[in-house]
Amino acid sequence: MNSIWIFEDVNLFNLLCPHKFKEYKTCHDFDSYNKGDYIYFEEDSANKVFLIEKGKVKIGYYNSDGTEVVKAILKKGELFGERAIFGQQRREEFAQSIDGNTSICPVGVDTMHELMRSNKSFSFKIYKFIGFKFMKLERRLQLLLFKDSKTRLKEFLDELCNDYGYNCNQTGDHIINHPYTQKDIASLIGISRPTLNILMNELKDERVIDFNRKQIRIYKTSA
Repeated sequence: MNSIWIFEDVNLFNLLCPHKFKEYKTCHDFDSYNKGDYIYFEEDSANKVFLIEKGKVKIGYYNSDGTEVVKAILKKGELFGERAIFGQQRREEFAQSIDGNTSICPVGVDTMHELMRSNKSFSFKIYKFIGFKFMKLERRLQLLLFKDSKTRLKEFLDELCNDYGYNCNQTGDHIINHPYTQKDIASLIGISRPTLNILMNELKDERVIDFNRKQIRIYKTSA
């Protein structure tokens, strides 16, 4: 598991974007999106994968009653739309920019297959990353289906700690510097923003955590 967590820290944009490859650089452009712009919709043709140069992208779908379900919020260096590599013909989700200045590196499926065929190490890293991403998504869906709101939040904070945390040498507390807004976190664990505020403040009153806009401290005594 540790090797997979370490792999997640790799900036896939630097590894994969065709702009970095001499044979593709002259004919390759980046796509820019404003906040709220869609990169693709459900049922769109799945003929590309995408890497985030900067900004954030929300991946989700709508239930039959129109309720939005957020599967992931991705940041710089991450890959999405990757099921096209395995032959997906139509999108089963939407991808939407949630940052005011998002830049995307689109990679055609044929180009991706060429890169993977020509470099076994490259291909292995792609499969490993996709496998990790599926594991993470499955874990989050299990949280949404089987856990109450407070437990979902506490387990999500543990996930954030694995992704973005470090130990504070003075106190032994876990310090998490993360890229998410409260709206992002609420969407990812399937609760409203007001409910998130209530739960965060409950944990703060219980001396489990302290937090501000971009940092969460998990106290050592709460472990």
